[in-house]
Amino acid sequence: MHCFSFDIETIPDVDSGRLLYDLDGLSDDDVGTAMRFMRLQQTGSDFLPLHLQRVVAISVAFRTGDSFKVWSLGDRDADEAEIIGRFFEGVERYSPELVSWNGSGFDLPVLHYRALKHGIQAPRYWETGDHDREFRYNNYLSRFHWRHIDLMDVLAGFQPRGRASLEQIAVMLGFPGKLGMSGDKVWDCWLDGGIDDIRNYCETDVLNTHLVYLRFQLMRGELDEKRLDREYELVRTTIEAMGESHLDEFLKAWQAG
Repeated sequence: MHCFSFDIETIPDVDSGRLLYDLDGLSDDDVGTAMRFMRLQQTGSDFLPLHLQRVVAISVAFRTGDSFKVWSLGDRDADEAEIIGRFFEGVERYSPELVSWNGSGFDLPVLHYRALKHGIQAPRYWETGDHDREFRYNNYLSRFHWRHIDLMDVLAGFQPRGRASLEQIAVMLGFPGKLGMSGDKVWDCWLDGGIDDIRNYCETDVLNTHLVYLRFQLMRGELDEKRLDREYELVRTTIEAMGESHLDEFLKAWQAG
């Protein structure tokens, strides 16, 4: 079984904001501020609607065979269409089990809208059994199927009042959680040219997601304690061998926990 734990990071889609709200002539910073202010006036929250979220990073923790890998799709200069295209190419190639934290409520709907914008094809992802009968009762789109496991939704018993943050659950389980960065800082970081910091943050978030998933697999009976320990060790040795400072920091915080 191939498993993709994934996470996305987004910023305001200022190009669409200029078109929708007649904001020509303003800087990206000012357009983003105006978009959030109008949203705050409309709803009481400045969180932008999902179709106006532009994807700037997608990170994946890929578990397959005897190997584990974590990385951000595309290079640091890749545009949104390339990043999203690479994600759905992975789904097309591997038909993996997708694992997320709030992927049903945020990541996947954002990817739907942005793939629609860029004309990205993803037939395997959208398959529901018309062309492959194996997808009729287990596909990526149905909430109670297992090709996509939204850990937040599943662990909450599909009840909004039961939802928790990845940060709190990760820390509760002895994993690092967030290391000085959070989603609400991504826009400012982007404006400061910090795409590398955003990608690094996304990778540590997806590591937290994968580790919570492993504990979930233990609870489901898909792993026993010995296999869980082996999975942990594979993650540790993999990120240690990568020699990346943000991953070293993650590993150090995990060991300290």
